[in-house]
Amino acid sequence: MAIYILTLSCPDRLGIVHALSGFLLERGGNIEEAAQYNDTGTGLFFMRVQFSCDKGFDELQAQLAPFAEGFQMQWSLHAKAEQMRTVIMVSKEGHCLNDLLFRWKIGLLPIDIRAIVSNHREFYQLAASYNVPFHHIEVTAATKAQAEARQFEVIQHEKAELVVLARYMQVLSDDMCRKLSGKAINIHHSFLPSFKGAKPYYQAHDRGVKLIGATAHYVTTDLDEGPIIEQDVARVDHSKTVEDLTAIGRDTESQVLARAVKWHSEHRVLLNGHKTVIFK
Repeated sequence: MAIYILTLSCPDRLGIVHALSGFLLERGGNIEEAAQYNDTGTGLFFMRVQFSCDKGFDELQAQLAPFAEGFQMQWSLHAKAEQMRTVIMVSKEGHCLNDLLFRWKIGLLPIDIRAIVSNHREFYQLAASYNVPFHHIEVTAATKAQAEARQFEVIQHEKAELVVLARYMQVLSDDMCRKLSGKAINIHHSFLPSFKGAKPYYQAHDRGVKLIGATAHYVTTDLDEGPIIEQDVARVDHSKTVEDLTAIGRDTESQVLARAVKWHSEHRVLLNGHKTVIFK
């Protein structure tokens, strides 16, 4: 029997869970995991159901369509066995890339890394060690549009369902953000909101901060304002050097991004306007 994951959101009303359970029961489906959330502020209902069934994917999807229409559902069905095709974008800082590659290699992330895209050449050997194609696409102010067109060609060629900006230090154009809407995850330092530029941890050290952290979020046309998937912080004190802060920050970024990628690839993240519902 195949294992499927169904995610849905719809206006809340009586009988949704009962009706869905009955729908699956009639088709020989056995629910293995279920989680739900009712947002009283918006009146929306969210649910994730993992179930086993001997019906084929296409047959189930065709039968779900009229059922979902009756509840005004936004929904998606996925076969659990299918790993999410992923492209990773990176610049000169490789801690998140290295962490994702290792977790993927040992089976901790249900993704299929199809390619690495970078505006620098630093990590082509790392990509080769994992047998992942590496695409060096230089980006300048004058060539940004052409570079993004080439990047998007790679993403389309690989049929990527997920794009991870693993410390990719170029701002994506509004057009690129729209093309990747809902399937691009970015990571950046957080809880240092007043520190702009390339060396936030140097500025943080000068100001004597006590918390550093990271935020993983979906990419939108509003820079670093997309729906948040995961965040974490680490406490620091006066004894920490700039190098200490940087190392702690990198570890936090890697862990936060890995959790966000895992939850997204397991179809545990549902968009709720500018927020997310996450069924861990």
